Amino acid sequence: MTPASLSTTRLRTITTTVTLMAALALVVQGCRRADDRNTTRHTLVDSRDWYDPRSLDPAKATDVPSGRAVAYLFDGLTRFTPAGEVEPALARSWDVSPDGLRYTFHLRDSVQFHDGTLLRARHVSQSFQRLLRPATQAGTTWPLFPIAGARAMAAGRNVELGVDTPDDTTVVITLEQPLAIFPKLLAMPAAAILPDHVGVDFSEKPIGTGPWKLVQWKHDDYLKFARNTAYYSGAPAFDTLLARIIPEPSTAVAEFEAGTVDILYIPEEQTKSWENTDERRANLVSAPALRLWYIGVNTTRGPLKDVRVRQALAHAIDAPTLLAQLLAGRGSVAAGVIPPSLDGFDSARKPLAYDTLAARRLLAEAGYPNGIDLELWSSQTSPWPRLAQTLQAYLGGANIRLKLVQRDASAMRAAARAGQTDLVVKDWYADYPDAENFLYPLLHTANKGAGGNVSFFSNPTFDRLVDEARREADGQRRTALYRSADSLAYNEMGLVPLFFYNEMYAVQPWVKGFEVPVIFNGQRWTKVSLGQ
Repeated sequence: MTPASLSTTRLRTITTTVTLMAALALVVQGCRRADDRNTTRHTLVDSRDWYDPRSLDPAKATDVPSGRAVAYLFDGLTRFTPAGEVEPALARSWDVSPDGLRYTFHLRDSVQFHDGTLLRARHVSQSFQRLLRPATQAGTTWPLFPIAGARAMAAGRNVELGVDTPDDTTVVITLEQPLAIFPKLLAMPAAAILPDHVGVDFSEKPIGTGPWKLVQWKHDDYLKFARNTAYYSGAPAFDTLLARIIPEPSTAVAEFEAGTVDILYIPEEQTKSWENTDERRANLVSAPALRLWYIGVNTTRGPLKDVRVRQALAHAIDAPTLLAQLLAGRGSVAAGVIPPSLDGFDSARKPLAYDTLAARRLLAEAGYPNGIDLELWSSQTSPWPRLAQTLQAYLGGANIRLKLVQRDASAMRAAARAGQTDLVVKDWYADYPDAENFLYPLLHTANKGAGGNVSFFSNPTFDRLVDEARREADGQRRTALYRSADSLAYNEMGLVPLFFYNEMYAVQPWVKGFEVPVIFNGQRWTKVSLGQ
């Protein structure tokens, strides 16, 4: 999932303040009034969603609001903690065969779906087959592709899937090849486990095993959930979760300050006003997100084939100032693609310094003493045009003359994946918390173009390191391989990393135990309570 879709949709539907406030009056009725701060609270109001979820059917949950809601309603065999760690969910444990090809999951024996049906191993097999069959028209199937037969099933071939259920509480999954991160893929929304009967209205009437049950979905307004009192990991501590959909940031801020919203995402442009006000600052929490901003450099085009030219690009950009001005300093300058919160990040590696003389020298050494002319593509959605203009100014100082090309986000991505761009400025938001989810899609030869490697970077040594890491079961050795691959790619400047992003929220003081999730489906509100 990429935040590009978030930005686009954020501008899509701006409901008027009058309408929102009228809706608010209906929503909070029976939940909490703004002035009842001395009474026990039973409802948490989350305003992080800017647009309506596309679907509550896990097979079609391809956007962030849908993924969050699916995490409330359903479980997978595994799940993520707010810190991004993978832990047992429906499976109480699992074993891995010595060759890394076979995973045996041991299910909890008393889990019930919301309708009272007992979870059985067949539900896992049925759910995976439903996701993969073309008739389901699932939006995301690739998390199951490591399973033997999965790709062929998704292609419509009549094959046997590598999922066996020898008894009601055991699931044996056979992979095509070893993949150490496989349990993390099973924590993604698409891998959620469903009951036997899934009707055509399943998105509107979902039945899962999750900590929350859907009470009402008022489209473009809110989703209301009630706690699952029979939840196997312990029921949530409060009765109702209300996921408000507030497209206009200023409206969300006003409601937070009125006490009718409990969790607020702080827009970048408001960061300083919150940080510089004592009362507001006291409510802030922040944590590194798994989001990289970068310049895709097409390493197959003209002067960009030369690593010295790509390094000149990095030297010509004052990334610290850019971070401060564009994102109010919310993040850290990148010297690779692995974020600081993931294993494989190397804090000792420093970004190339802002040095236009070094940039010009590298261009001259590469045979371009008079500079070069390139195109820089970007989305038309804020803040990308502003970022592109700033990059144009910086690179111009090193005699790298840019022509700016702006398109809607989908057209921009299509051109980049087709290899039609010299440079493209964009971001990447991880699907799961692992360094592999940055190195493999963004830089591996197997993913050139449509797979996400819009730099068309191809290096046999890098590929070998990443391939070995994907198979390596030992965590320390895998981390070392990640770090080596990231270092190699940065030296080769397979892309120009700019910065990693920090999420920032305001949280009401009566909300206890909230952790900023590093991955979008990592906060399920099962460890959060409401005080006075």
